[in-house]
Amino acid sequence: MTGRLFKVLNEDGTSCHGGCGAWSLPSDDTPGEWMPAIEGKLIACENGYHLCRKRDLLEWLGPAIFEAEYRGERMDTDNKVVVREARLLRRLNWCERVARLFACDCAERVLSVFEVEYPGDDRPRRAIATARRYAVGEVIFKELAAAKTAASDAASDAAWDAASDAAWVAARAAARAAAGATAWNAAWDAARDATWAAARAARAATRDASAAAWDATWDAAWAAARDAEQEWQTVRLIWYLDGEFDR
Repeated sequence: MTGRLFKVLNEDGTSCHGGCGAWSLPSDDTPGEWMPAIEGKLIACENGYHLCRKRDLLEWLGPAIFEAEYRGERMDTDNKVVVREARLLRRLNWCERVARLFACDCAERVLSVFEVEYPGDDRPRRAIATARRYAVGEVIFKELAAAKTAASDAASDAAWDAASDAAWVAARAAARAAAGATAWNAAWDAARDATWAAARAARAATRDASAAAWDATWDAAWAAARDAEQEWQTVRLIWYLDGEFDR
């Protein structure tokens, strides 16, 4: 099988999603050492080195992302690849600034879902703008925290007023983008919420479907919107990881 593979780790090369031990890290243009070959049968989550394909990355975001390669036996599962031997080729462009900008991009994609319901409420939009400025060092953490609180309040107000679920999740995505937690965690949360907001909005648009076709139309709209949003997010994430926006 072809296609790029990735490994998500802590900064020091230790696992951030379970497992133990540490990987040999690449240095400049020199890949890390090949990790010792795994013995026995490859078993997902039990025995083997676990890598990500592009389509898996959104599920496994963490502090540091590396491009990786393998040799020997490989087993593909729904959300990961398990291999017998692997090494890290290079560290990709994933840091606090990039993670926050990616989170803002994801949240901004579904801003319109909230603003259609609440055209006079700009708290989520202002939260995203503040998060972008924080990412590049133009505002201090206190301002970011205030923006996150404002966006969270907007989400709470939407839920309290019984607005559509999609509007509530869209506002929450903006709050996630301005979260004070680790940047990669904020990115993971914002991407997830943006996907849900897009899917919920698409599903709500099927309300005029005939009763007989309701379930099929409902599920199809949800799946199509979810898949489209995740595809966009994956493309955008790879664009950041490869440093294209800095060129």
